Amino acid sequence: MNFSIQPLLQNKIAIIQPLQESDFERLFAVACDPLIWEQHPNKNRYKRDVFETFFKGAIESEGAFLIVDNVTNEVAGCTRFYDYNQDKNLILIGYTFYAKKFWGSGMNNLVKTSMLDYIFTYLNTVHFHIGATNFRSQVAIGRLNAIKILELNVAYYGEPEAVNNVYEIKKENWIAFRAGLKDLR
Repeated sequence: MNFSIQPLLQNKIAIIQPLQESDFERLFAVACDPLIWEQHPNKNRYKRDVFETFFKGAIESEGAFLIVDNVTNEVAGCTRFYDYNQDKNLILIGYTFYAKKFWGSGMNNLVKTSMLDYIFTYLNTVHFHIGATNFRSQVAIGRLNAIKILELNVAYYGEPEAVNNVYEIKKENWIAFRAGLKDLR
């Protein structure tokens, strides 16, 4: 791998910084809201012990990010790059969640755009695992021109398997899609 899956990224409303162990309490203060998890495959991540497993997996992935509001310095959420596959020139983006305050704010779109712009400098394909009942995330990823390619049982770190939809964005499609957008960075 000749690139980092945990760079520091920034856009006009978010700082996407490498997640550190010292971020646990700040991130859990966001994650402890049960409504955040109601459409996710594991609806119990708002519980401290369950979130501790989620957080441990994030740290061990070495691709997780703390998302911070660029203006207020509030923790907005978390996301990550994971499961880099050199042979397929592919990486996944996921494990994303945001505080309710940031839902519908455009932050997720800008964060994913920054991540995709960065990673497509190095790779050709990005996949997303999105829980089959996570309709908010399915709509959001569709706005970025991702296409559903299959359904798959996925076992998230330390959690039981759950049905997920796999969405894909190819580099050439992303470039064409971005050419039709104003610059979001």
